[in-house]
Amino acid sequence: MLVDEVTNAIADAMRTKDQPRLSTLRMLKAALMNRSVERKRDLDDGESRQVVTSLVKQRRDSIEQFVNGGRADLADREAAEIRVLETYLPPQVDPALLEQIVGSAIAESSATSSKDMGRVMKAVMARLAGQSVDGKLVSELVRSKLIAS
Repeated sequence: MLVDEVTNAIADAMRTKDQPRLSTLRMLKAALMNRSVERKRDLDDGESRQVVTSLVKQRRDSIEQFVNGGRADLADREAAEIRVLETYLPPQVDPALLEQIVGSAIAESSATSSKDMGRVMKAVMARLAGQSVDGKLVSELVRSKLIAS
């Protein structure tokens, strides 16, 4: 279970006195435990990965805000947290494979304009279930392919 992995990683970070990693891991464990309490049961691997994914997404949004606000120091800290969190996610989908999946989803759904974007996104995300992919990136790719066609 992911909670056990994180608990062991916290102990390692404490031994090595790696404070940035330690604080990120503690935050991750708290988020996992909170979700477990909400569900009133232990989380399965898929649910645990969703928690990690949402934390990464929050950090990416924060980075964008910090960069716009001229706070590069805070953006760097968030980026470091993302690197720690991503170690608990499956590797990112290969961009070439992603493009191929988007192309075939557009063809199968007979999408012709940006009005069909919802149908295409649903098909693409269903094929990518269980894999680590940035939904914003997929959305931009689908939009660009639909506009180009």
